[in-house]
Amino acid sequence: MATLAAVGGAYRSLARRPGRAPTPVDRTLHLRVAERVVVADGVVALRLAAPDGRPLPVWQPGCHLDVGLPSGRRRQYALTGDPADRRGYRVAVRAVPGGSGSAEMHALAVGDAVAVRGPRNAFPFVVRPRMLFVAGGIGITPIAPMVRAAARLGVDWRLVYTGRTRASMPFLDVLRSPRVAVRPDDEFGTPTDLLATALAGAAVYACGPPPMLDALRADLPASRATALHVERFSPPPVVGGRPFRLVLARSGVTLDVPADRTVLDVVREVRPDVSYSCRQGFCGTCRIGDTLICTDRAAGDRLVLDL
Repeated sequence: MATLAAVGGAYRSLARRPGRAPTPVDRTLHLRVAERVVVADGVVALRLAAPDGRPLPVWQPGCHLDVGLPSGRRRQYALTGDPADRRGYRVAVRAVPGGSGSAEMHALAVGDAVAVRGPRNAFPFVVRPRMLFVAGGIGITPIAPMVRAAARLGVDWRLVYTGRTRASMPFLDVLRSPRVAVRPDDEFGTPTDLLATALAGAAVYACGPPPMLDALRADLPASRATALHVERFSPPPVVGGRPFRLVLARSGVTLDVPADRTVLDVVREVRPDVSYSCRQGFCGTCRIGDTLICTDRAAGDRLVLDL
């Protein structure tokens, strides 16, 4: 312990010397679009690679990239390629009407520069002996690498893949297996039994629209599955919140935050240029001081932000 204390003291001493201030580390990767392929109606897959062909940082199933868009916005996109391929990152993006992020991603062409950060894992994948994967539409992007990993490791797995139509569902061609149930709504109707094929004790990994995830949560207690891990397309609703006053210190503006809305939602009404991305509390883009305005709320009846 004395040795550790001495070492720590030495580092602190060095840090206090003039010219020894810590140098910020820029973890941005400057990549280029190496390939652009339409993989389903309204969905493009982009392969991002280093201009000099150098290997990229490792990633695991469930990881995503923070992508800097030409407008300056930052959005998260799940990695959906092969983690063993260190020469490129693959993401798939569905065009969303009114979605500025998806429109900018779809406008990218081969050769365009893209700045990314990550990979970052907000949907950690832990292998279990029995697993059920559930994907809704573009939610297949983080699920596909998990399925491949489970198959490679000899896991007893199943996949239920839903979507509006087969034409709208990416990667159907690479997910052919007796263990995969493809359930487009126009053929089977809106799915109501997504956990029916879960084996006893199975862990469920799911990504898709909020109604699908809500249905899975509701059905889990009566199913044979024992755990549910999810990634959402959109922020979760505010549940159990209390209203409070929000003060923007620089401008002197005071706003009311209702019980069912986030600080970010309210701030954007008067500051539409405020930075945000995931809206789920993990990327840190919207942090102001110690507050993540997409998820944090006032501890009392008043919150002051440096805005």
